[in-house]
Amino acid sequence: MLGLVLLYWIGKYFYRLADEYQKSKWGFALLGIATYYAGIVGMSFFIGILVEVFSPGLLDNANETLFGFLMLPFGILSCYLLYKFLEKTWEQNKPDSIDLIGNTEN
Repeated sequence: MLGLVLLYWIGKYFYRLADEYQKSKWGFALLGIATYYAGIVGMSFFIGILVEVFSPGLLDNANETLFGFLMLPFGILSCYLLYKFLEKTWEQNKPDSIDLIGNTEN
């Protein structure tokens, strides 16, 4: 249940950001959720390889639920980084209001 609430909030923030800059709202909401899962899977894969290289067999007895909770911050961090990147990029590419004066093309 906690995961569904987290996915809702991630999607909601990306939806609002895309709406603010007139981008595809649902597309970026889904991109935010996909980024969350990609961050978790990527770091799980990386940490899994590191653990097996330095301590073979340790993951055989590891608690999967605990490992899932440990990967949660990496998913959130990946969403945060993408959010800030999109916000910064879109803010730089936003036309100035002075440029829109006299522009009849919409």
